[in-house]
Amino acid sequence: MNNKFNTVKLAKLAMMVAISCVLVLLIRIPYPPAPFLVYDPADIPIYITTFAFGPIAGLTVTLIVSLIQAFVLGGDGVYGFIMHFFATGIFALIAGGLYRHKKSKKEAIIALVVGVIAITAVMCLANYIVTPWFLGTPRKAVLAMLIPIVIPFNLLKASINALITFLVYKRISKFLHRGA
Repeated sequence: MNNKFNTVKLAKLAMMVAISCVLVLLIRIPYPPAPFLVYDPADIPIYITTFAFGPIAGLTVTLIVSLIQAFVLGGDGVYGFIMHFFATGIFALIAGGLYRHKKSKKEAIIALVVGVIAITAVMCLANYIVTPWFLGTPRKAVLAMLIPIVIPFNLLKASINALITFLVYKRISKFLHRGA
């Protein structure tokens, strides 16, 4: 029974990785104030995985998706991998940890909101530290972009993905929890 459960769970996690990769290929919308920043809904399957299977599963799917996006799907290489893993990984750990303890609609909303705030905070720090190192952008220039560009983009992207996750999670979770 345990082997069957692990195999079924692994197959479901692999399916969520695949859906995430398809979404990043199909939907890419440049952020008008800074077209180098692009919205994609690829984190939605990761958010769903995090709620369905917990923060470690969410972090694992984040790691795999980040690697595939960065090195197979034409992402931004090591820089893109690091930034995506930081952003979505912090969501998986924090939102997944909050939701895991009390799975209610109210707790889901709290977890999603705290996750969005965590992503935004971590991406401010990551942009300030990582961007100059990889792209050679002066820290002063990165600092000048945080409030008008980085914060609104991350709030918008994470909020859209969180809202869609909230709207579809319960229906999808029935499938994800079936057949173990």
